[in-house]
Amino acid sequence: MTPAAQVSAAIEILQKLDETRRPAPDALKEWGVSHRFAGSKDRAAIASLVYDALRKRASAAYVMGEEAPRAVMLGALREARGYDVDAISALFSGEGHASPPLTAQERERLETAALSGAPAHVRGDFPQWLEARLEAALGEAAAEEGAALSARAPVDLRVNILKCSREEALAKLEHLHPAPTPLSPLGLRIMPGADGRGPALSAEPAFVKGLVETQDEGSQLAALLCGAAPGDQILDLCAGGGGKTLALAAQTHNRGQIYAYDEDGRRLTPMYERLERAGARNVQLRAPRGKQDVLADLEARCDIVLIDAPCTGTGTWRRHPDAKWRLAPGALELRQKSQRQLLGDAARFVKPGGRIVYVTCSLLREENEDQIAEFAGSTPAFSPLSAQETAERAGLPDLARFASKLGVGLRFSPLSSGTDGFFVAALKRSDIAA
Repeated sequence: MTPAAQVSAAIEILQKLDETRRPAPDALKEWGVSHRFAGSKDRAAIASLVYDALRKRASAAYVMGEEAPRAVMLGALREARGYDVDAISALFSGEGHASPPLTAQERERLETAALSGAPAHVRGDFPQWLEARLEAALGEAAAEEGAALSARAPVDLRVNILKCSREEALAKLEHLHPAPTPLSPLGLRIMPGADGRGPALSAEPAFVKGLVETQDEGSQLAALLCGAAPGDQILDLCAGGGGKTLALAAQTHNRGQIYAYDEDGRRLTPMYERLERAGARNVQLRAPRGKQDVLADLEARCDIVLIDAPCTGTGTWRRHPDAKWRLAPGALELRQKSQRQLLGDAARFVKPGGRIVYVTCSLLREENEDQIAEFAGSTPAFSPLSAQETAERAGLPDLARFASKLGVGLRFSPLSSGTDGFFVAALKRSDIAA
């Protein structure tokens, strides 16, 4: 396919997304199945175009003065890729499978439209209904944070210290040009290529043998801030696919016990293979069994209960740009309700002197500081730890500089820390048994 035909295909997929509100990966896969003539490089190029348009959807539409898929693609080619009007015009020749030529109005807007004076949600490329909430959490930096969340994300890897050191992993992956992550002592970072694609890790021996796992540096920091130690009894209450469970198993050096639970047992399935590959031997998977209380034996026994809480995912927009446009206002209320329930449930399993570590990949105050304040205010047996104490307990005192200014906890974001957006707060249970 020619570059112009790839752009035309990307517009077609954007139209389908507008009509169905489906996840972008599903729409891209469906298009590939129905257009088998497109090779793997074509599909990758089209996906990159679609994701760039989704990252810059608000600013692209503002530049062009309309929200139609063609207009969004035109604006994104300028805003996301830096193409000038002549380069864009070459992709819209109307010849063969190319889209129709630029109109005089489109050419004028591409040449003259500016974002200066645009609202924060346009400059930050996020939904308008979130503008007040993000400004409440991020202040004047809301638009700048949003813009950082609209950039392409690097590929971050966590070195599995059960099998090798970071230096050894760096050497084994040298051909991919990784660099140590600046904050996580276990991380490696690989920057995406000009096409936005990262390396094919599934074909890398270091990945296949479990020496490294894909994990954003922010997620690595969240696991490290649990302050897990060999011998600890740990409950991962929302384990999902097991990214943080695996990190905790490495931190404990396979000593102690980690119990991985998720209310949707199907989400635990990929963990069996991941645990074997990583060499993690101190993890028990606990899937729901009807009305049976599969965690009853852990009551008041755990040193750490990790809540990797379901949330709006506003901190992960670099990796899932379509998610911000599918997020509905009602989703926030549902997530808050679930978070309150999980904090209440977690308290049952913490032993005296033990801790709850609450984590979200959200930037919204309602899901973060406000939840901790509400729980601490209604549950006197638990006292929030300061950011400094949490960071020092993890052996990473420098992370205290990411202390939230809105309450208890630490905040990470693409703008402030170069990671995905994460919130981490720890609460300690009184040493006196109830």
